[in-house]
Order: sequence, then structure tokens, then C-alpha cells
Amino acid sequence: MSTRIPVTLEGNLTGDPEHGTGESGNEYARFTVAVNDRRLNETTGRWEDAGTVFHRVVVFSQQARHVADSLHKGDSVLLAGDLRFGTYVDKETGQTRETRDVIADNVAASLKFTNVDVARAPKASSPEANTSGPVVAPVSSTGAGLAR
Repeated sequence: MSTRIPVTLEGNLTGDPEHGTGESGNEYARFTVAVNDRRLNETTGRWEDAGTVFHRVVVFSQQARHVADSLHKGDSVLLAGDLRFGTYVDKETGQTRETRDVIADNVAASLKFTNVDVARAPKASSPEANTSGPVVAPVSSTGAGLAR
């Protein structure tokens, strides 16, 4: 039984996302987010950096492609997902190591310090995706009346 630990993070990408396809054919994007903790120094009255925590993040499917195409090193992001723990054996030392990854359900560019342009793609990929749809004339021009 695994424990689901939901997390929400706000931070900056430490590098461009790595995009690829796994053995099962699923697309993925991996990246690291640095979350900086800032605190107000009561003595000086100034904000100080109190440390940085680095989180490895993985996102799957179509969102992985969007992340790889849209986000780059230094970009500020918001993300929501689940914290997952795992283990592996270090090939060099033979020791068992622990990992901590965030499996992201949703990744977004932060608008806190910059503007972002959003381009929407049609949901369908057929020629019908680019059609304007049905055209309906207003009731007043068709001569149809409204009966109650």
C-alpha cells in the first residue's frame, strides 16, 4: 500500500526539461525545481535567503511535450502533484539509496513576475477542427415567431 502525499510547489527551473519516451511508449519530461525559503530578519528588518530545496519533478503524456516546449531554465513555475519515494542500488558503491520525486498532475508558468502568452490548439486533429461550425441566423431575420 502506498501513501499519497499531495504537494504544491512554487519555484524556478534549474535547467531545461529533459523530454523523452519511456520503454512503454509514454512521453515524459523531467526537470528540477528550486524552492527558495526567505525569512524576515527581525534584527535587520531585511529579507534573507534561508536555504534552497531542490525537487525532482516528472510529468507524463501530452503535458510532458508542452512542458518541454514551453519552459526553460530559470522560469518560475507552479505545480501540483504527488510526492513519491523509491529506492535503488548505487552501481558504484552497491549501497541502497532513497529517491524522492514529485509526479506532477499539473504544471503552469507562474505569472508572479512576468507575462505569459497562451496559444490554444484545437482539440480535434481532423480537418473539422479548423471549420467555423454551424451558422445560425437570428430569429428576427428568419421570420420565425415565438409562441407561448
